[in-house]
Amino acid sequence: MCKETYYLTTAIAYASRKPHIGNVYEIILSDAVARFQRLMGKDVFFQTGTDEHGQKIEELAQKANMTPQQYVDKIAGEIKDTWDLMNFSYDKFIRTTDKDHEEVVKKIFKKFYEQGDIYKSEYEGLYCTPCESFWTETQLVDGCCPDCGRKVEKTKEESYFFKMSKYQDRLMQYIEEHPDFIQPESRKREMVNNFLKPGLQDLCVSRTSFKWGVPVDFDPKHVVYVWIDALTNYITGIGYDPDGSSEQFNKYWPCDVHIIGKDILRFHTIYWPIMLMALDLPLPKKIFGHPWMLFGEDKMSKSKGNVMYADELAKRFTVDGVRYYCLREMPYAQDGSITYESLIGRFNADLANTLGNLVNRTVAMSNKYFAGEVVNKNVCEDLDNELKQFSVDTAKEVIRLMNEFKVADALEAVMALARRSNKYIDETAPWALAKDEANADRLRTVLYNLLETIRFIAVLLIPFLPETAEKIFGQINCDIKDIESLNEFGALKEGKVNEATPLFARIDEKKMLEEIAKEIEEKQKALKKETKKEEKEEVEGVIIGIEDFSKVELRVAKILECEPVKKSDKLLCLQLDDGEGTRQVVSGIATWYKPEDLIGKNVIIVSNLKPVKLRGVMSNGMVLAADCPNGDVKVIMVDESIPAGAKIR
Repeated sequence: MCKETYYLTTAIAYASRKPHIGNVYEIILSDAVARFQRLMGKDVFFQTGTDEHGQKIEELAQKANMTPQQYVDKIAGEIKDTWDLMNFSYDKFIRTTDKDHEEVVKKIFKKFYEQGDIYKSEYEGLYCTPCESFWTETQLVDGCCPDCGRKVEKTKEESYFFKMSKYQDRLMQYIEEHPDFIQPESRKREMVNNFLKPGLQDLCVSRTSFKWGVPVDFDPKHVVYVWIDALTNYITGIGYDPDGSSEQFNKYWPCDVHIIGKDILRFHTIYWPIMLMALDLPLPKKIFGHPWMLFGEDKMSKSKGNVMYADELAKRFTVDGVRYYCLREMPYAQDGSITYESLIGRFNADLANTLGNLVNRTVAMSNKYFAGEVVNKNVCEDLDNELKQFSVDTAKEVIRLMNEFKVADALEAVMALARRSNKYIDETAPWALAKDEANADRLRTVLYNLLETIRFIAVLLIPFLPETAEKIFGQINCDIKDIESLNEFGALKEGKVNEATPLFARIDEKKMLEEIAKEIEEKQKALKKETKKEEKEEVEGVIIGIEDFSKVELRVAKILECEPVKKSDKLLCLQLDDGEGTRQVVSGIATWYKPEDLIGKNVIIVSNLKPVKLRGVMSNGMVLAADCPNGDVKVIMVDESIPAGAKIR
């Protein structure tokens, strides 16, 4: 008899940098779901991986003096190492630079084009490079990208577009007929009200302004833009091919759930389903948009010094300690929070005290009173039956909650059983029973009940804390780990327990916080030094040899607006009229000029310098200035009668 299949995926991590704990949370959550479904007896295929193409990768590679392939090989390796360290049980780690993926992406793009879903046109608008997203003026928030808050750039280039509007009504109907398709419910309302009902714009699906991507084989100056390339990993990774898909694809598709962050919900609940409709493929059964994990109340930021990395946390709190906190503290629909203080508090209270002490005390008493022998004499009282029922009910509740993706609630139910077991120890007082030989059978019964309850806890912890669960099974010397064994109380066989060893060592909060504060201070000093070096290099611009001087394009530009760059004492951000439109240039002249001194002035700019980012702000050119005696700097200004855009020869 064939097992029921279960296919789940994570969003693939963008290979631009090492992921922080907020990024890793998604994989911890997905791994818990995958392990739970395996525990339920299903044939699970769990896919994760890396998204490795795009303009941002190309720019980062150039800055690192590496080829894009060398750069993504390095970052993808770091990501995979983190996934393995955190004990993720994925079946496939896909990379969008995998040749088989790239070849199928080319076929998919061509299929869309040949059936009339894609057409060539020209894009002119606003673009956020970090998010790889295009925006309209009305979508911006305070003039910046609504997703990440960074500045956007005006972009104009030839592109291919996907006819989203062609499938809009069909998608709306599907969402209405499948109320559980998008979860939580609040995410569904957001997508329908904010994007579908106002009407879909056609989606840009190719780029010509950079080369690091899957080439469009019938139009080589174009590369496939991120969304067709990245989203199709969910089908290419299991063997989809327009010319004939594999048995594996036919076995596992449609996907049971895509687990993704709420920030990319639009792409997965609108663009991706429409692409699947165009391919005449079934849609995923569910798309679950999880909330963010914040540092306190803030998003994690390297410049703020509040970035936590999974590998560093694991060294302090163990892998399962980190997994436990992330799963226990993230609500179903609201953002979660992580701080070192809360991590330590949860670790000590739940893992070291509640769970650790329960297992340690029970196994130690079994060894102390009966040389480790486990025998159930069935000398029962009402409170024994209460514990048994609580255990069976907990198993049913955990299954129900996990099927609803309420992982934090499921884990809390397991810990509630551990707390009830500790209360049972206090109620039965084994140390008092041990004082009278006449109570031996009652004591054996109490210890058996505790060990069986601990077995329940260990089975239920398999999806969440797999290493800890195995340690518990080892200490109670039991290999009955199937979920069906929790239907009734009493599956633990008579035998002998092993030695008691602590599962989690209690943390000295004051000492650890002092160590962490010192490390953060050192990292911030190093980051400040690195930032100053980068700022100096970027402000100085590009060194041009005399033989290249003829390539330099100098133009007159009028300063329309000017403001300081945040978190920089040296930089001003200028909005210029260069005769062709508005251009943004960042200049290191804040020491010598106030914004109001420059507005309305005509200056000379180098207009064909490669764009650079200074303190997170994009600069498209350089303002010419002269070094003067005593460290003074004077911007070269020209007669106001010279029109903006005039070339300097």
